[in-house]
Amino acid sequence: MSGVALDIGGTKIAVSRVSDDGALLGEVRSVPTPARSGARAVLRAAANLVGEVQSRGDRFLGVSSAGVVDPKTGAIAAATDTIPGWAGTDLRGRLADLTGLDTSVINDGHAFALGEHAWGEARSAQSMLVVAVGTGVGGAFVADGRVLIGATGRAGHLGHLPVPEAQGIGCTCGASGHAEAVGGGAGILAAYRRRRAEQPSGSADGSKIDSVGELVRRASRDDLAREVIDLGGRAVGTLIGGLANALDPEVVVVGGGVAQSGDTWWAALTSAARVAQMAAAPELTLTRSRASGEMALLGAARHALEGARP
Repeated sequence: MSGVALDIGGTKIAVSRVSDDGALLGEVRSVPTPARSGARAVLRAAANLVGEVQSRGDRFLGVSSAGVVDPKTGAIAAATDTIPGWAGTDLRGRLADLTGLDTSVINDGHAFALGEHAWGEARSAQSMLVVAVGTGVGGAFVADGRVLIGATGRAGHLGHLPVPEAQGIGCTCGASGHAEAVGGGAGILAAYRRRRAEQPSGSADGSKIDSVGELVRRASRDDLAREVIDLGGRAVGTLIGGLANALDPEVVVVGGGVAQSGDTWWAALTSAARVAQMAAAPELTLTRSRASGEMALLGAARHALEGARP
């Protein structure tokens, strides 16, 4: 029973066909998420992308999505303003109607964790903390093969925990001081633009930067770019260290687009994580995902297949 896996994020939408054992078939296709155009435009872009790869033999659609996913209905129960109007979207129902496929929906952090547990480098671990750093910061805790989802599906919104690096800075969720506000891709870019705008000759230059990748390329010649990348890494590292104190995972896996931000970001993260740990704790086992761009798709496929089994 083949199907399609779909990952809807704040920056891009990705899709691939999947086999009956959850493996990806062929290449992963992606398009930019038309987030500023609202939920209806995002749904239309997602359905169109599914249509490009869908085969007559496909029977299911496994969806990974940003936002809090109601585990009973597959609707978006809550979301930040990254995609206006995303909260309240009947994602499972609308995509089932648009594609004709039996559809299941899971939060993107939970999907990423499922994919890492099934296919990642640390798949033999009994427990793992998975941290996905993309437009925002999400993830999940996996123990004995099960992802902690929580009573209402909200577990895993790791970026909405406070860290000192973000003190006084507004988060997209409406609160202040959350790790995502400076540690997610959107937060890193916002920090750069905010600080560049404070410099008399730099405001126009800062507004032209629209990806963390561009900041990484500028970092060798731009002190401010290097500083905000370092700040983002430290914020996520502090978050990881605190969560390790609470959950005691066997391994921490870090993935997402921002996790490819080079040595400055990774060194800041690992250093801050170890500083935040309790003094008597053993050193954390920290690893970067080898294929983080595919893990949410793999997790969405696994979730769909598990739901389809009797």
